[in-house]
Amino acid sequence: MLNYFGYIIYCKSTNKYENLLILLKIKLPVIKMKTSKSISRRNFIGKAAVTAGLTALGSETVFGKSHQAEERLPREIWIATVSQEGMSAETPEKMVQSMIDLLGRSLVYRPDVVCLPEFFMFTWINQRLTLEEKANKSAELVKEFMAFARTNRCYVICPLFSRENGKIYNAAAVIDRQGNRMGEYRKMHLPLDELEGGLTPGPLQPPVFKTDFGVIGVQICYDSNWNNGWQALRQQGAEVVFWPSAYPGGRKINARAFENKYVVVTSTRGTSKICDITGDLIAQVSDWGRNLVCAPVNLEKVIVNSWPNSRYFDQIRKKYGRKVKITSYQEEGWTVIESLSPDVRVNDIVKEHNIKTFEQLSHETDVISAKLRI
Repeated sequence: MLNYFGYIIYCKSTNKYENLLILLKIKLPVIKMKTSKSISRRNFIGKAAVTAGLTALGSETVFGKSHQAEERLPREIWIATVSQEGMSAETPEKMVQSMIDLLGRSLVYRPDVVCLPEFFMFTWINQRLTLEEKANKSAELVKEFMAFARTNRCYVICPLFSRENGKIYNAAAVIDRQGNRMGEYRKMHLPLDELEGGLTPGPLQPPVFKTDFGVIGVQICYDSNWNNGWQALRQQGAEVVFWPSAYPGGRKINARAFENKYVVVTSTRGTSKICDITGDLIAQVSDWGRNLVCAPVNLEKVIVNSWPNSRYFDQIRKKYGRKVKITSYQEEGWTVIESLSPDVRVNDIVKEHNIKTFEQLSHETDVISAKLRI
C-alpha cells in the first residue's frame, strides 16, 4: 500500500532525511497545460509515460525496472481520489477552489480520472443555503470541473444537486476528457433525512458510462447498503465503480469490490481509497497524504476458478514468463491472471487455453440451473 506522494529516505552522510529524487539528481518533467489542442489517449499516454513509470514504483524503477518507465500497460489507468477531511470554507465557491487546488497536486501523475466526495460543494461551509439554492449553485460550479477536465484531459466524477422537472436529486455528473457531461448517476437509495429534506430518489437501474479505458459506474453513500445497484453495474459490464460518500464505508466497500469483481474507488469526508477486483487495497489516503491519493490500476486482469484451470498455469508461465502474473487465493478457490506486458492481453490467454472466467462460468451454471428447475 502506497500513497504515491514523495520518496523521503534517511541519508547517513548528511545525518538527515533527504528527498530520494533530489539525491539521485532526477528531474520530473514540467507539465504544461494545453487547452486549445485535443490529443488522443495514445498520445496522452505516450507523453505521460516517463512520469508515470518513475512515480509508480519509485525505488524499483530507479534501481533497475526501467521497462516500467518506457510505456504504460495497455489498460493501466491512473486514478486520483479526494478526502475532504479537515477542509472548510466560507462559501461553496471557495470550497470548489480549494478542491481544484488540491487536484492540481495530482497533475504530475497525469490522472485519467478523478473522483470527488458527496455533497463536497456544501459540506463544512459557513454559508447557509436552501436546497433550491444548492441546486442552482451546483449547475454553475460544475462548470469549474468541466474546465478542469478539458484542460487536463481527464475524466471527473463530480457530485452535485441536480434538478429536472421540478425534482432535485443527489447526483454525480460524469465529465469526459473534453470537459463534456456524459451524463449523471442519481442516488438510488436515500436516507430518511434526505427524503424529508426534499430530495427525490433516482431510478433503480443505474447507468454505465463507456470511457476510452473501459466501462464505469457510480454508487453514492447510502447505496452501499443495497445489493441491486452494485449488481446491476456488474451485469452491464462495469469495470470501475466510483463511490462518493459522506462516510468512509470501511470493509463493506472492499466487500463490494470482492463480490462484483470490479475496482471500487471511494471519495469521502474521511478515508478515501482504491480497492482492486479482489477486494484488496491498492492505495488510500494517510497521515502523510491526508486529502489526496493518486495510484495506477491495471484493468488487464481476470479472475478464474483455480480448479480445474490450475492445469494450465504452468503452460502459461512457460510461454509468457514475467509478462504474466498468476496469483492464486487458496481459501477463496480462485486465481487472478494479470498481464504485465503491453503486448499480452488476458482475453487471448484464456481463449488459448479455453479457460472460462469466474463470471462466465457463473452465468453458464445459472442458465443451466434455471432450465433444470422448470
